[in-house]
Amino acid sequence: MTAEPVAIESHLARHTVSRAVYVAPVLIAVFWLTRGFTGAWSAAIGVAVVVVNFLLAGAIFSISARLGLAAYHAGALLGFFLRLGLLTLTMLVIANLVPIDRLAFGITAVAAYLVLIGAEAVAVVKGKEKELEWSN
Repeated sequence: MTAEPVAIESHLARHTVSRAVYVAPVLIAVFWLTRGFTGAWSAAIGVAVVVVNFLLAGAIFSISARLGLAAYHAGALLGFFLRLGLLTLTMLVIANLVPIDRLAFGITAVAAYLVLIGAEAVAVVKGKEKELEWSN
């Protein structure tokens, strides 16, 4: 009996998202100090949107990888556009329905995305993700 392969993509997404506990408080504090409560609230929403985007990416990649290489490639391309569209739609809906600081929201979303993806890339390169079978 063979063990079920680990969904590496979902695993990476969860690791990336786990670092949000360090990034989010910093961004929220910065916008609390510079933009007040609305800025802090907007920063928190921005981080949440990025976290959901990473988790969705991990799920899309993991599911498509189980289906085959062609599905993985299709999932990468179509998933990117799907997530970009959902991210844009989500941000527009939130910005129009909830009284937020759009500047804080947008800057936080971009900063959180770049910091989280950068931190995960550094961790993988340095070998800190030992449980990933392909990195051993």
